[in-house]
Amino acid sequence: MEVKVSANTKLKKKKINGKFLDLLYKVITVIIIIGIWQFSAEKIGSSLLLPMPMDVFKGFITCITDPEIVKNVLITLQRVLKGFMYAMLFGLPLGLIMGFSSSCEKLFSPLVDSARQVPIMAWVPLTIVWFGIGDGPTIFLIAFAGVFPIILNTIQGVRSISKDYYNAAKSMGASSFTIFTNVMLSAALPDILTGARLAISTGWMSVI
Repeated sequence: MEVKVSANTKLKKKKINGKFLDLLYKVITVIIIIGIWQFSAEKIGSSLLLPMPMDVFKGFITCITDPEIVKNVLITLQRVLKGFMYAMLFGLPLGLIMGFSSSCEKLFSPLVDSARQVPIMAWVPLTIVWFGIGDGPTIFLIAFAGVFPIILNTIQGVRSISKDYYNAAKSMGASSFTIFTNVMLSAALPDILTGARLAISTGWMSVI
């Protein structure tokens, strides 16, 4: 019993030390970057080319305390979230269908592969023609950029599910809906979340 307690204590100490070392490495990295930044800014001597770290920090404080800037940031955040929701609305069902059915994958794959090769900026003129000036083009571009990571990661998640899970659920009398919710969605969820995370980051980069 004492041996188990001692082993657990050592394991907890090791985890704490590991977390502390990770934090220490991050702090040291930040200090080194700021030091190089400060040295380079002093060497260049031009706030236009490379401002001092303290000047940037003061500008950041000014930005987050300016009501007009905060308002614009919230508007941008709203657009990104709307685009992300549309990407999930279209990408998730399509990815599930393409991952589960090889026939659907062959049917939709050429369209998906062709559309995702087009640079996002090439869609800007068309979106302005389609949606006019306003939130429409921006939301469309965010959704368009984010839908493909969701589709591809969902397909990968569904295809990685072992057929044994389906067979086991069927042998226990599970309905198609139960298999869909408790087997397919549950097993593919990590990949779906990965696609969603990539879609959010891609959406931020697509904000115009």
